[in-house]
Amino acid sequence: MGHVWVTAKIGDAEGRKAVDVDALVDTGTTLTVVPRRLAKELDLRPTGKATLATAGGVVELEKTRMWVELEEKGEVVPTLVSDVVDKVLIGVTTLEVLGLQVDPHLRQTQGADHTTVLSVVNAPAYERPSRAGQAENGRHADERTWE
Repeated sequence: MGHVWVTAKIGDAEGRKAVDVDALVDTGTTLTVVPRRLAKELDLRPTGKATLATAGGVVELEKTRMWVELEEKGEVVPTLVSDVVDKVLIGVTTLEVLGLQVDPHLRQTQGADHTTVLSVVNAPAYERPSRAGQAENGRHADERTWE
């Protein structure tokens, strides 16, 4: 199927801070995942912890709630905060809450009524879109204090 990239607006649940990001739609991920550096930038508040079985083994991640908007459809959704993932992953729960689905043939995200509602950037597996002003490296040294 390839990768499906979307431009999403993400922010804190209270609507005080928001940013536009390139996000990877990941139909193999249940919940949306945000890198810790963005969680810190948006002042997302932890709401608990979740233990997950991943391809890399069992991990414990912090949970939070975050505003996600795709093509003028927005909602506060449960989100996981990762120290490992360096991009926003849009999980299937977020897609379902927003009434969206992925068209595997067109590599686009569609509304539940099958009308395309999102513009997507189709990126090969080895490439990820970069945004002006965003560092391409990890920047994790100062993020360990976020709790």
